[in-house]
Amino acid sequence: MEEIVLKNSDIKVSRICMGGCPMGGYGWGDTQENELIGAVHTALECGVNFFDTADTYGLGQSEITLGKALEGKRQDVVIASKFGVRIENGKTFYDNTPQWIEKALEGGLRRLGTDYIDLYQVHYRDGKTALEDVVETLEKLKAKGYIRSYGLSNIHKEDMEEIIPFTGKFASFQDEYSLACRKNEADLLEISEKLQMTPFTWGSLGQGILTGKYTKENVCFESNDRRSRDIYVNFHGEKLMKNLEIVEYMKEIAEKYEKSVAAVAIRYILDFIPESVVLCGAKRPSQILSNVEGSGWSLNREDVEKLDGISR
Repeated sequence: MEEIVLKNSDIKVSRICMGGCPMGGYGWGDTQENELIGAVHTALECGVNFFDTADTYGLGQSEITLGKALEGKRQDVVIASKFGVRIENGKTFYDNTPQWIEKALEGGLRRLGTDYIDLYQVHYRDGKTALEDVVETLEKLKAKGYIRSYGLSNIHKEDMEEIIPFTGKFASFQDEYSLACRKNEADLLEISEKLQMTPFTWGSLGQGILTGKYTKENVCFESNDRRSRDIYVNFHGEKLMKNLEIVEYMKEIAEKYEKSVAAVAIRYILDFIPESVVLCGAKRPSQILSNVEGSGWSLNREDVEKLDGISR
């Protein structure tokens, strides 16, 4: 398993990270706790030491399940969680205030069953709280040992001016990126280079469309799966047809390298985005086994260029 040290920190992580959104048990179809826990254990066995979650995934259920799965293994893993999305009285809004950061962290630590979080990330900026106040609060929590480092999520080029004064403070940032979603590519490359933060990609398998599992005949989801909604464009209309075209190329490449289709999607990111970490959600051990095939090899230039061209 390939590893990397997060910028501005001493935290060494596997370049493949298990994403925790499916562990929330909401919006990804049927999930079983024993399979989710089994997926975490399989990830550990395969050399994955990095797990990313958030307090809003299943309204905290993801953190609870992850904490249960990692019981007795805390010293061997790196846990990343997120704060900043607040739900009260049926309303959802963003909150980065110092008061909420401390309250959110307290809840996250309790649900995870740990006394520290390795990487604490701003899920979304609230558009009101000064970043200076956010950093000051996180630095205080770091000094007290409640967090080891901190990062950002869902930021783009237009946010750089606000972040530049804090260059060297944040370890990482993350955004959606895959062969099915390249709209944030330029931002990922520029932010990581200019602001010296480790780039993470979420949605790295296009919510599953890049696993090779789906065809135009079998893309059908129950109402308890968010991908049934048109907003998840990877599975609808012209975008679906384009993605399936990409997958056909991926299948040829996967066969040549004797890897899973998902591994090709992951490998492309690891090769194309320098010093990156790929986040991949999983519901069961078999998905982990497929994902970890993305580590320990590289695509040749011809195949990178082929995938680059077909996915634009």
